[in-house]
Amino acid sequence: MIINKSNDNGSGPWGSGNNQNPWGKRPNSNGTPPDVDEMLRQGKDKLKKMVPTGFGGGKGLLLLLLVIIGIWALTGVYRVNPQQQGVVLRFGEWVRTTPPGLHYHLPSPIEKVLTPDVTRDNRIEVGYRSFGGAATSRRDVPDESKMITGDENNIDIDFIVFWKISDAGKYLFNIQDPPETVKVAAQSVMRDIIGQTKIQTALTGGRQEIQLKAKNQLQDLLDEYQSGVEVRDVQLLSVDPPAEVIDAFNDVQRARQDRDTLINEAEAFRNDIVPRARGEAAQLISEAEAYESEVVNRAKGDADRFTSIYKSYKLNPDVTESRIYLETMEKVFSKVKKIIMDKSASSSGVVPYLPLDQLKQKGDK
Repeated sequence: MIINKSNDNGSGPWGSGNNQNPWGKRPNSNGTPPDVDEMLRQGKDKLKKMVPTGFGGGKGLLLLLLVIIGIWALTGVYRVNPQQQGVVLRFGEWVRTTPPGLHYHLPSPIEKVLTPDVTRDNRIEVGYRSFGGAATSRRDVPDESKMITGDENNIDIDFIVFWKISDAGKYLFNIQDPPETVKVAAQSVMRDIIGQTKIQTALTGGRQEIQLKAKNQLQDLLDEYQSGVEVRDVQLLSVDPPAEVIDAFNDVQRARQDRDTLINEAEAFRNDIVPRARGEAAQLISEAEAYESEVVNRAKGDADRFTSIYKSYKLNPDVTESRIYLETMEKVFSKVKKIIMDKSASSSGVVPYLPLDQLKQKGDK
């Protein structure tokens, strides 16, 4: 570096060569620095000249200073609206969170307040992006929507996460990018749930259970991060097999429906036949039990009758034999046609014939 000393003339960087210091003062002739007390006195005199003459001198200056301090202190009053929370920062550090209403913080630059909206519902789309202002117009995002089920099948899932701020301080300072954090956490939770669910369950009756599990697990994960986020709802918009195999999958579904139809018809036929057969079996069993009771009771009655007759026979054999003979002949002759012949009338030449059966039949008519 070449320094041209010919034009220096002893001047410093703040002026030409008049031997002044950076504050516009000449050094003393003996080279000593200026008197600091003298400089303060001169500054005080200049400040007094700036104050109006009728202001009261030093007392007026003190009053003016107090007014300025009061105005500065009043700048610490702030209001938090009903849909907001107040986050107070002290030299950039979060120190407290205040609810809606009037509050006070130390004036700036010591403290300042942020008032984010904590009642607005936010939504995050996972697996797709909507466009055109219509919910039905959307573009698929395969990197987010394609997942693997518990039975190692591919599935395409689009869902929405609704969330809001529950703690503004945690929301602003505990996580770097809250919307992206919620999105990544929702993807992770959904992949974990789908990885434990069979594809048939996810496509049919398991949607409600998946939504509930996703909401609870996502909330637990965000609470573990101390994110200050409340998950309002998780909604599955579409759960479909990949587009490349959807035709084959539909064929499989139709085959399963046909199988279920045949199974239902077979079960209906079984439900009709089996109860009827059981009823008929119960009827046969009841009839057999009734016949058994009848035969046993008749046998017991015959045995009791025989025992009674035997006892009577033991007491008087002749009378018993005659009675048995007569009863037996009564039974035998009651079932045959009978003709009575009178031997005493045979000598008269007339056949002593009396048709008792015919006379009985005529009498019945």
